[in-house]
Amino acid sequence: MASPAISKLPTVGFELSKTYAIGDVHGCLDQLQRLVELCERDAGEGRSKLVLLGDYIDRGPDSRGVIEFLMDLQKWSPDEIICLRGNHEDLLLAALEGEDAQLKWRQNGAQATLDSYKAKTPRDIPLKYIDWIRSLPLFHDDGMRFFVHAGVHPDKPLDLQRRRDLLWIREPFLSSDKNFGRLIVHGHTPISTGTPDHRTNRLNIDTGAVYGRALTSAIFSGGMTAPVGFLSTSPIGDR
Repeated sequence: MASPAISKLPTVGFELSKTYAIGDVHGCLDQLQRLVELCERDAGEGRSKLVLLGDYIDRGPDSRGVIEFLMDLQKWSPDEIICLRGNHEDLLLAALEGEDAQLKWRQNGAQATLDSYKAKTPRDIPLKYIDWIRSLPLFHDDGMRFFVHAGVHPDKPLDLQRRRDLLWIREPFLSSDKNFGRLIVHGHTPISTGTPDHRTNRLNIDTGAVYGRALTSAIFSGGMTAPVGFLSTSPIGDR
C-alpha cells in the first residue's frame, strides 16, 4: 500500500488549518483513497484533520481494504485522523454476540464484508480489526461542530444523547430545525441527489458512494462553523 496521503506534522506552534469530514464509505476503497489525496492537496502545507463519520464496511467491494487503509492512516497521524463508529460497525460487533444479531447484520450488507475477509462468520474476522472497531468513538465535538454518524435527538442535550440515536436516528432529527449549539455533521441517510444537504443546524454528507454516486468531504476552515467547500469523487467507471 502506498504511503498515506496525510502525514503527521509537529504540534508545537501550529494551528489546525482545515478539517475535512468524510461521509459513509461502505467498502469503496478506491474512492476513499482518491478523496484523501484531494483533501491533502487542498490542505497544502497546512496541518489538517480528517473526521470520518462511520460505515466503513458492508455493501461495497472492499471493506477490509477500507479498514486497513484507515488503520494505516491513524498510525501515521493518530491525532489528526478521527474515525467514528457507524451503525454498520455496530451491527458487526453485535453479530459476534448472537445468532439473531448476526441475521440482522447479514440482512444489511454483511456478505460483502465477510467476502472481503474470506470469512464465513463474523468470528472469522481477525481480532485486530474487531479491536479497532470496538475502539471507535461515537462522536467528535470540536466546539463549533458535532460530528456523528447518524445525528442527535432534538429532545436531549448533546451531552445526554443515547448511543442508539447517535448511530441510528433519522426522525425526528432530520426534520428538526432546532439550534443544537453546534452544526451537526452527519451521514447515515443517503442523499439521492448525490450532493450534500446543508441546513442551518445540520449537514448531511452521505452522498451514496456505494450506490454509484460520489464520496464527499466537507471542508471546514478557520473560525467559520459552516463548510467553506466540498470535495468529492465518483466511481472510477463514471469519470
